[in-house]
Amino acid sequence: MNEAPEVTDTGSKALSTPVAGFEFPKFEMPKFDMPKMEIPAAFREFAEKSVSQAKENYEKMKSAAEEATDLLEDTYATASRGAADYGIKMLEAARANTNAAFDFASEFITVRSLSEAVELSTAHARKQFDALSAQAKELASLAQKVTAETTEPVKESFNKAFKKVA
Repeated sequence: MNEAPEVTDTGSKALSTPVAGFEFPKFEMPKFDMPKMEIPAAFREFAEKSVSQAKENYEKMKSAAEEATDLLEDTYATASRGAADYGIKMLEAARANTNAAFDFASEFITVRSLSEAVELSTAHARKQFDALSAQAKELASLAQKVTAETTEPVKESFNKAFKKVA
């Protein structure tokens, strides 16, 4: 079924298969000489100025990107340290509160009267309220400090960048 097409005696082919000994003529593009044109000086100056401005703008953008990268790295490091400090304070507070609860429980077991139980509970509640208030103030102060340390460099950088633009 896959037989080669036959060439008839008139030279035509049944399909577009080349005939043995036949070559297609070679085609070459004609060569045209480009006319030599002088580029006007104003256009050349404009192009050179545009290239120069593009290079300057690229350098400015590159510098700004490097500054932004450094700023983000510093901000991330500061925020990470602050978050770690905050977490440590939270754990210290939890440990202190847990110890206070166990101390209260061990003292409460030894209570012999209802009045002694009320007195011990009231003293413990007052002590824990004071401790929780102090812990909350300390954590709030630390959170403000971390926030200020983290955002201040960003704020300064934005102010510096806006001053450059203005």
